[in-house]
Amino acid sequence: MSAVTLALVGSGLRGQSYARHAVASGMGRVTAVAEPDPYRRAAAAAEFGVPAERVYTDWAELARHPRVADAAVVATQDQLHIGPAVRLADLGYHILLEKPMATSEQDAVAIAEAAERNKILLAVCHVLRYTPYTRTLRELLESGAIGRLVSVQHLEPVGWWHHAHSFVRGNWRRQDTSAPMLLTKSCHDIDWLIHLFGELPDRVTSFGGLTHFRAEERPEGAADRCLDCPLEPSCPYSAKRLYLGCLGNPDDEFWPLSAVTEEHTERAVLDALRTGPYGRCVYACDNDVVDHQVVNMEFSSGATCSFTMSAFTPMEHRRTRLLGTHGFVDGDGHTLRVVDFRTGEERSVDAGTDTGASAGPSAEDGHGGGDEALTEAFLTAVSTGDASALRSDAAESLATHRVVWAAERARVTGTVVRLDDVAHLTSA
Repeated sequence: MSAVTLALVGSGLRGQSYARHAVASGMGRVTAVAEPDPYRRAAAAAEFGVPAERVYTDWAELARHPRVADAAVVATQDQLHIGPAVRLADLGYHILLEKPMATSEQDAVAIAEAAERNKILLAVCHVLRYTPYTRTLRELLESGAIGRLVSVQHLEPVGWWHHAHSFVRGNWRRQDTSAPMLLTKSCHDIDWLIHLFGELPDRVTSFGGLTHFRAEERPEGAADRCLDCPLEPSCPYSAKRLYLGCLGNPDDEFWPLSAVTEEHTERAVLDALRTGPYGRCVYACDNDVVDHQVVNMEFSSGATCSFTMSAFTPMEHRRTRLLGTHGFVDGDGHTLRVVDFRTGEERSVDAGTDTGASAGPSAEDGHGGGDEALTEAFLTAVSTGDASALRSDAAESLATHRVVWAAERARVTGTVVRLDDVAHLTSA
């Protein structure tokens, strides 16, 4: 296959990751960059050898020109997906779109319609569908190893420091500037669970809230910033300990440190913590997204699913228990423990995840190999014109996003929401 040419729209951490995977695979070349931040724009252009005439200040400048690449990686901030996704689809670009599709159902519908109208490939970055672990688990379920799937318990352990970084101090801390936590973080998981069941739920309900990261929980004597705080050495959310601890580790410098400062020195980190959002006390921020949430789903088959997202965990792989009529599976992101009720046999199945960095659960680690596999599947689909390499399309991604909006509506209103009603949602 000839290398697919790519326009990188948004060269933040996620955009860089997909672009680097594309280049490393030999299947893609970045030939245009659109990025409003001058430092990131220049760095991406230099890294990928993009000529000056193909470097744009934003997606709108790119879109004023005829199509300059086969496909676009759209990795702007979540609320800004709608503009580039629709306009670039209209120009004929195939699109790899960072999740979530959009922050409202109306915008997500417009994106899906643009993909259909222009007959382009649109892959939403639900990377969990693409991991070796998921593939092994799906094969096990489809083989009938545990009979009919009746119930699932699933935990997303966000991690105490990760939640503080991204959802208390960071870009995803507020619903009005981003979106609800269930959408920005956990649409991965809702999509993945529906992928396992092979059907959409009939009914959803949800509970949760912002319990800890608020002013009422602030310890006596705490300062507004970690650098001034006498309690900082013993605080689990110390920004000083977290970000200075990243120095010298290239992976940690890429993420989370690059969100704090592009200059990876002690002086630059301390300057950023003194003046920027990442140095604030976690009890003195303007965050309003939940720090824990549960979602319960019921399917037409009678099966049920319980999903828990929590900040109050280590940052680890998701944990999943699958309960079937003939067996039981307990998965930890690496290994599947399988119990057969018919024979009493218990076995351990290696889920095929390697032991390198890509086996980790975070964006830094490539989401257990999912980032690389999705990127290669997208490039294969674009190069061959065969969408079968992709494990979901725009319509399916829209459908699983609608489940997220239904669940968030259920949480806010304290009701059970039927999926028949989801078509009437405009946002949550």
